[in-house]
Amino acid sequence: MLAKRIIPCLDIKDGQTVKGVNFVNIRNVGDPVELGAEYSRQGADELVFLDITASHEGRKTFVDLVRRIAQNISIPFTVGGGIHELKDVDTLLSAGADKVSINSAAIKNPDLISEVAKNFGSQVCTVAIDAKLEDGEWTCFLNGGRIPTDKKLFSWAKEAQERGAGEILFTSMNHDGVKQGFANDALAVLSESLSIPVIASGGAGTMEHFRDVFAEGKADAALAASIFHFHEIAIPDLKQYLNQQGVPVRLTC
Repeated sequence: MLAKRIIPCLDIKDGQTVKGVNFVNIRNVGDPVELGAEYSRQGADELVFLDITASHEGRKTFVDLVRRIAQNISIPFTVGGGIHELKDVDTLLSAGADKVSINSAAIKNPDLISEVAKNFGSQVCTVAIDAKLEDGEWTCFLNGGRIPTDKKLFSWAKEAQERGAGEILFTSMNHDGVKQGFANDALAVLSESLSIPVIASGGAGTMEHFRDVFAEGKADAALAASIFHFHEIAIPDLKQYLNQQGVPVRLTC
């Protein structure tokens, strides 16, 4: 069995790392270059950088910041936010990203998924999905959770896979920042219906939540932000715990 991945996330606003609850009440939590370097040292399996207001503000990702982070880490690096065309992908890969995460642009122009996969390989293309459970259905949202769409989580994830996505990053807006556990039921459906990896996001609060997202949610990777940023859980401790629980993880510390 492949090792499960632990992935810290840097949500970036105005060049600083921030964190909110349910996609609102955003607060500053630190310098992204320093945080990225620390997570790399701690043995994180990957690092995700999401410029959370780039699409909403209609601008490109902070490329210089991406470059500085890439120079200070030694783990795979995924960058998302403000990606609208192949040129944006090329720019970010040239700045040091290993993968790109597309969300709003993919919903608006699904052909972009195919174009990224064809030109750079499926392994470069992560499709991020922000969805909220409303009236029994998971509705996908645009622009950092601001605008609802007619896309539904499971059908959109399946389409993204068919178009060439290499993995799905699913964030439950209901669970984001609440620290009460991941959306394991939805994650299990996603994982069982797709043949590509699923990254779980939204809800991490305890080590047990990570155990459960792998055992019950059948996720391939788990992403978290505030519990790492605020030193509530250290990545080496988390990996030791998961290893003791029988979850396959890469131990480096």
